[in-house]
Amino acid sequence: MPANSSSSPSSGSPIAGSVLPISRAEELLATLPGVISVRIVAGASGSVDEIHVLTSDAVPPKATVRNVESALMAQLGMRVSHKKISVATTRDTGPRTSGEVPRVREAELAADFQRRRLYFEDIEVRRSRSQGVACRVTLRKGGSSYVGEAEGLESQRLRVELAAKATLEAIMRSEAEVAGTLGLEGCKEFSAFEREFVFVGISARFERETVLLTGTAEVRESPETAAVLAVLDATNRWVEYSDK
Repeated sequence: MPANSSSSPSSGSPIAGSVLPISRAEELLATLPGVISVRIVAGASGSVDEIHVLTSDAVPPKATVRNVESALMAQLGMRVSHKKISVATTRDTGPRTSGEVPRVREAELAADFQRRRLYFEDIEVRRSRSQGVACRVTLRKGGSSYVGEAEGLESQRLRVELAAKATLEAIMRSEAEVAGTLGLEGCKEFSAFEREFVFVGISARFERETVLLTGTAEVRESPETAAVLAVLDATNRWVEYSDK
């Protein structure tokens, strides 16, 4: 049962503050990228009414909301609506005296976010008997478009991988700072909640450290399109951080 279920505690449903303590959820959310502090407000029944998150400006608010939803579901089985999650952003991440209010710059962050974010524009899959499959992905950043291409054999699984590789190529063409630092670890299609999804793993190197970035996207138009969106889901935050 979801954490926000209205069922009574006697039914055994996991509600915040009992089976799934709020303190545990707050500790989990505090480990997410960019999060400075977290406060969860419970209702009279113990279910989650509000989640307030303060983050640095390294992570966009919308990405933080997605991270909160995913972390609570994956780690604690708590399904919380995005409408209950509020995010405030500050550039001041240093120590603060009691009662001091951080400077919130959400409007400034949103404008900068739109300037730096990569968007999916187009995908083209070409087939031939001699070359197999060629995938061409076009991304847009600001007023410019960037193209990445990848070729390989014909199969459903490889077409998804080629779309992901072409997306990474376009990303690296758009960002000189990340060129050569991103690599595809793998792609996987899976079913959940009576829907189909594409899950990708991307290795990202920053200075001497290598981290694994993950992203997902629901298959709506095609698995190849979902692969592009999953790669962007995994890498947009990393690209924005590397671009600072």
